[in-house]
Amino acid sequence: MVSSYPLPDGFSDFDVFSLGSCLLVEGLLGFFLNAVTVVAFLKVRELRTPSNFLVFSLAMADMGISMNATIAAFSSFLRYWPYGSDGCQTHGFQGFMTALASIHFIAAIAWDRYHQYCTRTKLQWSSAITLAIFVWLFTAFWSAMPLIGWGEYDYEPLRTCCTLDYTKGDRNYVSYLIPMSIFNMAIQVFVVMSSYQSIAQKFKKTGNPRFNPNTPLKTMLLCWGPYGVLAFYAAVENANLVSPKLRMMAPILAKTSPTVNVFLYALGNENYRGGIWQFLTGEKIDVPQIENKSK
Repeated sequence: MVSSYPLPDGFSDFDVFSLGSCLLVEGLLGFFLNAVTVVAFLKVRELRTPSNFLVFSLAMADMGISMNATIAAFSSFLRYWPYGSDGCQTHGFQGFMTALASIHFIAAIAWDRYHQYCTRTKLQWSSAITLAIFVWLFTAFWSAMPLIGWGEYDYEPLRTCCTLDYTKGDRNYVSYLIPMSIFNMAIQVFVVMSSYQSIAQKFKKTGNPRFNPNTPLKTMLLCWGPYGVLAFYAAVENANLVSPKLRMMAPILAKTSPTVNVFLYALGNENYRGGIWQFLTGEKIDVPQIENKSK
């Protein structure tokens, strides 16, 4: 049954199985860890703070990425995309929206941490909820544009998952790529970089670092940087000149972000880690709080 479908160009049976297995592990592990993060927030009253709501929102976005990866894994084992053209457009939209939302919430958490540690101001519920609604609406707008002709969704090189089509590199693609990247990546990278630089300086002065402020930007660039490089390379050169296997490394790395983010923002957060432990075991852990003032 499987052998009736031809292999994608540039891939062997082992390649398809290996990439599908990677996507499956990323999808299931990311979904499980982020589901625990989400349920812990809903079940443990002490976790329900405006700052933790941003971590909860990031976990929701990352669950979407993990679901997208799991669907791609299933299709990889079939060796073809079984959901048709409409399914490809839906898969591309859902994956792109949750990916952009994840990047936005990473920046939002950095901005909130800057205020926690540097200005000692506390995020309010009204600000957190407004910010989350804005992120989802904003990313839905940019993700919907390829559905109506500005940009386009098409198959990844493995042809078992769909994303923004960078292979054409035409004027339509470039005109969409540049503003989309500025508003959904460049600004977020700047916010993350400047926020954690200020936090690092604060930690240096106090001599009491609460976490490594260099890690968030490094992991963000590791997960999403290859996609960005590939997207901009396609704007100036023919992306098909890059081998299909190498091009598939970008989505594989990007789909590690849900798992990485759990360890960085949920389990790496003393307060949230304590709440997850309480949810899983029923044991409450007292965590020292930061002295903040309300805005």
